[in-house]
Amino acid sequence: MEERITFSNNGIFISFEGIEGSGKTIQARLLDEFLRKKGYTVVLTEEPGGTQIGLRIRELLLSVEHQEMTSVTELMLYNASRAQLIKEVILPAIKRGAIVITDRFNDSTVAYQGYGRGIDLNLIDSIDRIVTAGLKPDITILLDLDVKVGLKRNRGIHKADRLELEDKAFHKKVRNGYLEIAAKEPERIKLIDASKSIEEIHSKIVSIITEYIAQNGS
Repeated sequence: MEERITFSNNGIFISFEGIEGSGKTIQARLLDEFLRKKGYTVVLTEEPGGTQIGLRIRELLLSVEHQEMTSVTELMLYNASRAQLIKEVILPAIKRGAIVITDRFNDSTVAYQGYGRGIDLNLIDSIDRIVTAGLKPDITILLDLDVKVGLKRNRGIHKADRLELEDKAFHKKVRNGYLEIAAKEPERIKLIDASKSIEEIHSKIVSIITEYIAQNGS
């Protein structure tokens, strides 16, 4: 088993995952606000993005003008953005003892490019080892939702990008991929029903994170 990076301080790394329309972005922001009010030092970021380089890569990845992008190009761009984010934002913050919250991390790549696009999972894992050096979130909140509901939510707020325009079959593969990932790592990945209200979901997440902090310290 690959050895994970460990730190001598109390920084905590939290990721939010889920299909399109699952509400992970708003839940990440709500958790950020909650923890700040409790006096914690928190860094909120996202993928792709989070750095100047990452934001440029985000434009390339999500623009509906780039329908010709190959799956391998997509895979490498996501990993390039992640490499920059880890070096510029995530590692420095964790080493300062902060709580880092990211809207997506490497589970997204496994779910979207692996299960969704069909790229070999061993290849994805090999690239991930280079990019992350074994860094994984301490705890991951996976918001699970029916694909039709998620896509309908995004249409309701007129949100559309290159990935969201994929057909339902693609998004179902992504959702199933997430569920398989969660089944393999139940200690790290906490599965939450994203069909509930924003308030109910936030309350559940707060319960999970505060329990984790109490047990592990920060």
